[in-house]
Amino acid sequence: MSAGASGQAAWRHKRSAAANIDTHDLLIIGAGINGAGIARDAAGRGLSVALCEQGDIGGATSSSSSKLVHGGLRYLEQFAFRLVAESLAERAVLLRIAPHLTHARRFVLPQSPGMRPQWMVGAGLLLYDTLGRLRGGRSLPASHRIDLGVDPRGSLFKPEYRKGFVYSDVSVDDARLTLANVRAAVSHGAQLLARSRFVAARRGSGHWVATLEDAAGRRELLARAIVNVAGPWVARVAKGLPGAGAEARLRLVRGSHIVVPRLYEGDHACTLQNDDGRVCFLIPFQRDFTLVGTTDVEVTEVDDASSVSAAEIDYLCRAVNRYARHQIAPTDVVWSYAGVRPLIDDGKASAASVSRDYRFLLESDGDGNLPLLTVFGGKLTTYRHLAETGLSKLAPWFPQMDKPWTDGKPLPGGDFEGSSWPEFLAQLGKQYPDLPAPWLTDLAGRHGTDCRTVLDGVRTENDLGCNFGGGLFEREVDYCIANEWARTAEDVLWRRTKCGIHMTADQRREFAGWFERRLR
Repeated sequence: MSAGASGQAAWRHKRSAAANIDTHDLLIIGAGINGAGIARDAAGRGLSVALCEQGDIGGATSSSSSKLVHGGLRYLEQFAFRLVAESLAERAVLLRIAPHLTHARRFVLPQSPGMRPQWMVGAGLLLYDTLGRLRGGRSLPASHRIDLGVDPRGSLFKPEYRKGFVYSDVSVDDARLTLANVRAAVSHGAQLLARSRFVAARRGSGHWVATLEDAAGRRELLARAIVNVAGPWVARVAKGLPGAGAEARLRLVRGSHIVVPRLYEGDHACTLQNDDGRVCFLIPFQRDFTLVGTTDVEVTEVDDASSVSAAEIDYLCRAVNRYARHQIAPTDVVWSYAGVRPLIDDGKASAASVSRDYRFLLESDGDGNLPLLTVFGGKLTTYRHLAETGLSKLAPWFPQMDKPWTDGKPLPGGDFEGSSWPEFLAQLGKQYPDLPAPWLTDLAGRHGTDCRTVLDGVRTENDLGCNFGGGLFEREVDYCIANEWARTAEDVLWRRTKCGIHMTADQRREFAGWFERRLR
């Protein structure tokens, strides 16, 4: 942020205080990954930003993904080359700026009867590798054929699956990636209004006048521009914005996932084609489990679509059982979750084939003032580039805005100062020799270098406070409350950490009671 832009932002906030109402350059509606990315980028360019979210940060779609940063190998069949190339470029950026949250992973793709012929799959993977090298800057291991009957990674599969491929992509902690962007935005001066619902806005004299509602009641704030990036709720938000043209532009598609006890050894993932031609992933999850997803179920109401249906669980079990020696059943599912994707309605008949690209709608008043930018679609992988592109559309109204910057600055916790992830973990182990190494690795995977703040003054496990089970200690919970806006037990168990999956039902209930008392 330039000194001049920082001074302008401070002047606006000072004027706001005198007028007894908050005034900002941007009001961003929605703190999912796209809203968080726009807030980080804009605040870092010197704009004053208010970011409002009706629930928890990333509490809906952005914490309910397949936990992947990937180019979208299957999008090549749809000839979406620009989206794949952009995604692969962003994959490399995220590996660089969030090394604690993103990890390169090998994917095993078995060849099955009725699937595309080997030459076609091989050609697609060669194109995927080539685009990754050309756009990514950092080259991941190349794809190649594999004999599943010989390679240890083939132990998962039934004997009839003997041939396949291995390729590279990246896994990510989606909830913490969203949170890291919000933390970065706030560090640059953005105002976070969590659990604050957007009600409506009107164009006033020189400003948008927006009404928000939280537990304390309603409040107003002023903004020179509004960004509607409410994801599945974008059309609903648009109803409170005069002149917004957001109706009937989205298809809401639920993607459901299940988690089962670990199905195989090794750190690799698997890409499986189900009997309907859709792709499902098996991904190592939280050391002891395997994540299976996803589905594509079209829904009409986002508020009624957050639960995984029995039919979807059966579908995902069938996808696994088609390939795996060890069969699974719905009774094996230890956790399930669903997120609603706000996809652009491009007229495709199949929900699975609907584009994962994004679009913008930019509107202003009759005099070309008070812009409203509405964001449609998008995917986790491309959030940072989406933010840059969106701000470029608003640039004419903010000539003082600095240049793009987010591709070169690590997210909070991601500055290892030249060390690699293994080197950082080794340093951490030496610094805290009396703490369990697996637990330290998990903590670092959540907080990166900020784990040292969590551990300030800690020498032994006894210094961590109450042990709630599942690797969750009082010290980390207090950090999440003080620094990461955690306000419910669910925020901590399933988004700030994934410790809930390692806990018994009784432990989760006891923690929820403790947490409620803690916040009184």
